[in-house]
Amino acid sequence: MIEKVLIANRGEIALRVHRACKEMGISTVAVHSTADENAMHVRLADESVCIGPPSATDSYLNIPAIISACEITGADAVHPGYGFLSENARFAEILAAHDITFIGPTADHINLMGDKIAAKTTVKDLGIPVVPGSDGGVTTDEEAMRVSKEIGFPVLVKAAAGGGGRGMKVAPTEEDLLEALHTARSEAKAAFGDDAMYIEKYLGEPRHIEVQVIADSHGNVAHLGERDCSLQRRHQKVLEEAPSPALNEAARAKIGEIVRNAIGNLGYLGVGTIEFLYENGEFYFIEMNTRLQVEHPVTEAITGIDLVREQIRIAAGLEMSFTQEDVEFSGHAIECRINAEHPKTFTPSPGTIRGFHQPGGLGVRVDSGVYAGYRIPPYYDSLIGKLIVHGRNRNECLMRLRRTLNEFVIEGVDTTIPLFQELVNEPDIMNGDYHIHWLEEFLDRS
Repeated sequence: MIEKVLIANRGEIALRVHRACKEMGISTVAVHSTADENAMHVRLADESVCIGPPSATDSYLNIPAIISACEITGADAVHPGYGFLSENARFAEILAAHDITFIGPTADHINLMGDKIAAKTTVKDLGIPVVPGSDGGVTTDEEAMRVSKEIGFPVLVKAAAGGGGRGMKVAPTEEDLLEALHTARSEAKAAFGDDAMYIEKYLGEPRHIEVQVIADSHGNVAHLGERDCSLQRRHQKVLEEAPSPALNEAARAKIGEIVRNAIGNLGYLGVGTIEFLYENGEFYFIEMNTRLQVEHPVTEAITGIDLVREQIRIAAGLEMSFTQEDVEFSGHAIECRINAEHPKTFTPSPGTIRGFHQPGGLGVRVDSGVYAGYRIPPYYDSLIGKLIVHGRNRNECLMRLRRTLNEFVIEGVDTTIPLFQELVNEPDIMNGDYHIHWLEEFLDRS
């Protein structure tokens, strides 16, 4: 069994991993930049190591420093959380070369699913439905035009190595294609060092549905239902819920089994998420994330399964603690991502938290590493916490969410709590009638 885990991350996810480890009797090591020396996970971990200055490049992305921290502390495993090095295949390979367990999938699967073109080809062969589009990358303007006409406009031009909405442009008509293609190529080259592009059909008002999967080295594979992540701003998720109000039991069971069978045939190891666009009763594969998701707590809420605990068990070579037949879905859960941003302009708001009171009560969970007196540094993502509520049904969940948002107090910095207080009273949100463009349209009207 794993004895000591180094947590190669920061913020709420680092604290989340620490808590799971302690409940399993596993020692923890927190690594941190100089900007995070007073972070909660650093204060609670059994050991801590400073790995560099505030810049993520010099600290949380500094592989030699993290390896050195493992050697100094005797950590025999690393949990990467999400972001940073969580989907860096080279990092997984280097850890293996040093006989340190990477709590995540194999480097081969990280590489495979990190290439959007290869991922799409792979899952299509495994029986997962995909968006109509180019079979591979398009290299010339002429090829892009030919493929786009075959698919039919509007089309979406996407970077093969993309993420976070970068290197992604919509071409509504034939006249718009070349400008969208050239702009996306330029963005992709600057952001990822790779300007390979592919083209797919642009869906008008789809939902963003993702299916949580998990597999161990003993042949056990399960899906844990879906999450609806359709409330987004600039391709970044804002609120997630499970189960999706857009799916019925038949659709849920069908896509779950399709994904489960595909992951089993792929020989995948660990937790992962298959993401889809869903429109007019059809699912279309977007990508696979080979890591723990920010929104994993809503799945934990409706299944009672600790995903981080299972990650650690699987990485240690143990079987999952459950089978597909054991999975039971109970009630409804919603997660709000609380960011240190102005709720209207979304301008980041670093600074010192003067007052902090988190809500509580039945069915309420807050994942956050901040506290009164904590200074939010300006160097990293603005996510400071996640509010997760669970109810026996969606209506009870929404009522509980309204109550908890009104109880949540964070003073000293701007947060997105007021935005969520607005959203939970919008008829479309109350009815579950929204799509991936809904939030930006709502913000434009506000």
